[in-house]
Order: sequence, then C-alpha cells, then structure tokens
Amino acid sequence: MDEQNYKDALLRKRGEILGTGGIKPLQASMENNTRQGDMADQASGNNEVHIQLKLKQTDAKILQAIEEALWRLEKGTYGVCRDCGEPIAAARLDAIPWTRVCITCKAKQSA
Repeated sequence: MDEQNYKDALLRKRGEILGTGGIKPLQASMENNTRQGDMADQASGNNEVHIQLKLKQTDAKILQAIEEALWRLEKGTYGVCRDCGEPIAAARLDAIPWTRVCITCKAKQSA
C-alpha cells in the first residue's frame, strides 16, 4: 500500500473507534448494574462493566497510536521503527497501520 492507502486505513479505523458511541454504553451498563438482583446477576453485571471498560481503554490506546501514525505520515517518518530506525515491513503495516515498531523490536518487547 502507498502512504495514501495507509492514511485512509488509519482514518477509517479512527472513525470506527470514535463512532462506537463513546462512554454512553458503559454508563448505561453501570446504571443497569445498580438495580437489585441476585448475586449471580450482580457478578455478571460487574463483569460486563469491567469488559466494556477494558475495551474502552484499548480503543483509547489504539486511537492515540493512530493519531501518532497520522503525525508521522505528515512528518515523513511513517513506516520507520521507533526503536531501531529500520523500515517496518509492508505486511506488518498492512495488518497494523498504526504500529510504531518493526516485528523484531516488538518481539524483544514481548520477551
């Protein structure tokens, strides 16, 4: 993909995240969870709120990475590994266009 295709993919993903309704679904779940119910209902409700909160946190991290990738596109440093300075493989950028690091540096982080 060329840079315009990556930019389009980044903008599309950003739109998906921003179009999920923000925090409202989480607030609704929390309000529903305050209703009376048996212990299993309350535990299930707590679990659902926890999962939704984790998803919101993940979305926020991806959104930040997308904004950084768009900034790197403008700056002309998109597709270069933040850690080693080597080019990031096109296959990796195709899969995760907001990535900051090459697969080698990512593997070192995970180890």
